[in-house]
Amino acid sequence: MADAKRSRVTLTQVARLAGVGTATVDRVLNDRGNVSEDISKRVLEAAKELGIRRLLPQAHRRLIRIDVILARPELPLIARMGFEFRRLATSIDRSIVIHHTILDDERPETIAKALSKTTCDAVVSYMPDHPLVHKAVDGLSARDVPVVTVISDVPNSARIGYAGTDHYKAGRSAGYFLTRMGRRPGPIVILCNHLGFQSHADRVRGFVDFLQGNTDSWNVTEVVEGLDNRDKSELGLRAAFKRQADAVAVYNVGAANIAVANAIRANILEVRPVFVGHELTRNTAAFLREGLMSITIDQSPELQVWKAINLLLRHFSYGDGTSLMPVNAEIPTVLYGPENIPDPLPF
Repeated sequence: MADAKRSRVTLTQVARLAGVGTATVDRVLNDRGNVSEDISKRVLEAAKELGIRRLLPQAHRRLIRIDVILARPELPLIARMGFEFRRLATSIDRSIVIHHTILDDERPETIAKALSKTTCDAVVSYMPDHPLVHKAVDGLSARDVPVVTVISDVPNSARIGYAGTDHYKAGRSAGYFLTRMGRRPGPIVILCNHLGFQSHADRVRGFVDFLQGNTDSWNVTEVVEGLDNRDKSELGLRAAFKRQADAVAVYNVGAANIAVANAIRANILEVRPVFVGHELTRNTAAFLREGLMSITIDQSPELQVWKAINLLLRHFSYGDGTSLMPVNAEIPTVLYGPENIPDPLPF
């Protein structure tokens, strides 16, 4: 008990460090007003230095402008991510301002240029794991502009945190369910954007590792890189199906689920394949109900948004340390089949 009393920070200690009276400290910490801005800042800095953790009065919260940089908004996951950021913006404090930068493509040079040009205090984005992107993130770090990644990470860069899911686990989960849903073992065709995205590379690696460690009768015969372009992906899959007409399963790592559905409906394969993909969208919900798709693995974009913002607020020492999404919590993946699709869809 004596140790607890000695460790408790008092108004007198804060007053002594700030060089003011205890009544002034009380007015500042309890937002009673009638204190100059300079003295208020001194008191708050002293309180923080001594370890007092409480929600600061709104008048003393700095404006934090967050640049959310998203490429290719026509992709369902990116549209959902943008929707969740806009929805969150309506419920957070007015001192947190979310800007939206929309890019037409996700090439490394495009992403790097947008990162370097930002005039905001912080950035949230998804990006390919590329030297140009690393250089841009490092440049922002040198300017004291923190970067948080969502969806896909750049793990060896100067970003302050990653708010996405564990894609390696997602790939292993896809392998587990696909091999148990198939009518018989056989060849598998994988479709992805391209392996320069950490998320897609990790999903493919997890999927292949699961197969190699658990079964000898299933094997990946081809990985088609369709750049998440519907036409390119469909043409690539059709060609792969013709080369491997006995394929019994398709694993789509990326966003081109419509391309997979179109290629399956072309009836090139000898049997209707098991189809495992990612993200709950209006299209994947329809494919699940139809029976064309077996399961989809969703990466919880709404939780990624909360965690990304909370990582930044912690970086800026904003608030009282509490949050809707603890910064150390792992973002879960959610498996959807035809029987557990939300009705109506929440986006």
